[in-house]
Amino acid sequence: MKHEEAFYIGYVTKSRGLKGEVQVFFEFDEYEQLTFDVVFADMNGKLVPYFVSSAKLQANKTGYFNFDDVDHIDKAQELLKKKLYLPIAQKPERDENEFFYTDLKGFTAIDETLGELGEIIEVNEYPQQFIATVLYNGTEILFPLNEDFIIEIDDEEKILTLGLPEGLLDIYLEN
Repeated sequence: MKHEEAFYIGYVTKSRGLKGEVQVFFEFDEYEQLTFDVVFADMNGKLVPYFVSSAKLQANKTGYFNFDDVDHIDKAQELLKKKLYLPIAQKPERDENEFFYTDLKGFTAIDETLGELGEIIEVNEYPQQFIATVLYNGTEILFPLNEDFIIEIDDEEKILTLGLPEGLLDIYLEN
C-alpha cells in the first residue's frame, strides 16, 4: 500500500506490558467509527501491514492494540512513535454539510485590519482550541480559530475573513 492510498489515524505512543501490547494516540477525530482489522505502520517511508488481534478504544483519544506476530515487548519497541494509517476505502463518509476547522487548510486568511495574511498551511488541534498557521511576509504566524474571531467563511472562494484582536500578531511582526 502507498501513502496516497491511505489516511493517517495516529501513532504508537508506548508499549504496555510484556506481551507486545501498544498504546495508540488517535489524531483522527472520528476514531470510534473506524474498523481495525489491519493497520499500516510507516516504517522508514513504507507502509507495513500489522494485523490487529485485539483493540480496546478509550475515551481519551487512545486505544490499546495487540497485533498478530507482535507477542513480546521487544517486538513492540520497533513500533514506538510510528505513524499508523488505514486504507482510504475505510475512511468514514462525512455529511456534505459537516465542516471542521481542519477543513480551513488551504484557505486564504484575511484580517479586517491587516488585510490578506496568506494561505493557511496548517491547522492544529490543541486541548482548548484549534490554531491556524499562516506564512505572512516570510514569517510563520499562529492564531486561534474560534467563533469570536471568525467573521465569515467563504467555502466556494476558500476565503476566511477574521477580526483578530489588536496586538495578537505583534509578537510575530516585531523585528
